[in-house]
Amino acid sequence: MPHAPTFPFPLLVGDIGGTNARFAMVDAPGVRLRVLTRAHTADYAGVAEAMLAATAHESVRPRSAILCGAGPVDGRTLTLTNAPWTIDGPALVAAGVVAEGLLLNDFEAQALALPAIPDAYLQRIGPDLPSHGPLVVLGPGTGLGIGALLHVDDRFVPVPSEACHIGFGPDGADEERWWPHLERARGRITTEAVMSGPGLVRVHKARAAADGRPTPALDGPGIVARALADRGGEEARTCRAFLRLVARFAGDIGITFVATGGVTLAGGILPRMRELIDPVEFRRVFEDKAPVDGLARRIGTRLVVEPEAVLEGLAAIGATPGRYVLEYGERLWSA
Repeated sequence: MPHAPTFPFPLLVGDIGGTNARFAMVDAPGVRLRVLTRAHTADYAGVAEAMLAATAHESVRPRSAILCGAGPVDGRTLTLTNAPWTIDGPALVAAGVVAEGLLLNDFEAQALALPAIPDAYLQRIGPDLPSHGPLVVLGPGTGLGIGALLHVDDRFVPVPSEACHIGFGPDGADEERWWPHLERARGRITTEAVMSGPGLVRVHKARAAADGRPTPALDGPGIVARALADRGGEEARTCRAFLRLVARFAGDIGITFVATGGVTLAGGILPRMRELIDPVEFRRVFEDKAPVDGLARRIGTRLVVEPEAVLEGLAAIGATPGRYVLEYGERLWSA
């Protein structure tokens, strides 16, 4: 196994999604990170331009970077799934943006961040259960991200997943009523097709079509805003249907990994819906996993309510890279 690197500081950490890009600077190992900017991905031609803009007013340039992005990693490159960026680590070095760095899939990074997330960034859903064993994180945003984390001999082993692209079907009479009206994504109904920002819109339109109502012209944030303003309206009913889907799938992923360390919900949508989450109903759906409902009841659930939480995890990797089992030899880029 290759030796873990030593990242030179200052370290730039970045969380890059299909919609937003967040950057923070860590001046030295163990020092509190400083959030620099929250930018729209579409505002920049590529990651180099976004990184240079984020650090333009810093007196000292970053020497290394650890970035995560919403797309698959291929060695030292990453292509965003829902935005026209390809992040090429060696190209960033050649352009003089940084001298060294590492790329991670966004939910690989979310999983690695789990041990470093401050309690203040979390909201528990249901009881505070003992947490020892595999951990899982999943979160609806522009897409749907899923990852797991194992703790072995005081080292953390991330397990990335593409379970966002598995097929998904209805459960119960209410879902069966509107499910046939769902718009397909790339010809399929997958977990991401219904549990994401676009998925929330698909669910809302399908419910309207099943009721014979006009198709609403709302995006995801608009649906959530109306739901919060009118808890008895159709948008609120859509959000509750969406939350039932999330609870059901979170329970499925929890028992898949026997995630007795807990299931953590993240992403850009659920924190906006936090006031709409009924912990009792969420846990009822989450735990409805006969014949292994006993296992599901042992798996805690919590919500990340601070979008910068993953940056804390990236900073922890930079400070103590030896604690994380990653293919540094294949993925590290340096001058």
